[in-house]
Amino acid sequence: MSIRDERKQQSRQALLDAALKLSTSGRSFSTISLREIAREVGLVPTAFYRHFEDMEKLGEALVEQVSGRLHEVILQLRQGYLSHENAKTQTSIKLFFRAVDQSPQDWIFLIAERWGGSVTIRDEITKEIDILINDLSKDLNENNRFKHVQSADDLYVMSSILINLSFTWAMTWLNLNTRYSGGELIDMQQQYIEQVSTQVRLLFRGIANWQG
Repeated sequence: MSIRDERKQQSRQALLDAALKLSTSGRSFSTISLREIAREVGLVPTAFYRHFEDMEKLGEALVEQVSGRLHEVILQLRQGYLSHENAKTQTSIKLFFRAVDQSPQDWIFLIAERWGGSVTIRDEITKEIDILINDLSKDLNENNRFKHVQSADDLYVMSSILINLSFTWAMTWLNLNTRYSGGELIDMQQQYIEQVSTQVRLLFRGIANWQG
């Protein structure tokens, strides 16, 4: 990659980072202007068009980038879902929450914009979540513990519940950081890890005994 191409890539990434920062600071993506994003990274507005056709294209690229990072996090949680061992399930959930702490803006953006003002972004997020649900549904179908579930539609519904709960868990976890601190925060986090672990075990106990 030439120096010019590298600088162009850096500028593009700076625009994406600025959009993520602004849209997770108490505002929705649809209220942010092209000029604000360009100003945030020190570019003139016309320079924006060297990277994106318009704000909708930037939004689509941002959803793709954020979703790509979250796919790896959800994969970790999926592995915990499919484990027999309670201890391994809880370890997987701890790793999931650690990853949430490492990229809180990604979660805040997807959760907020999933029902935000931009139709384009809502549609893109819906597509990405559907991919997550289908991936988990495939995992369940290939796991011997769930061979008794004959209906693909049933597996899809079960996967949808689990993936949607994952977003709820992530947002609740992030909210703990705003409500508690110090030793109280640590206690509340441990309680929530145990609560989520119990929810996962209850859900899979139900799936294991499902009769369509």
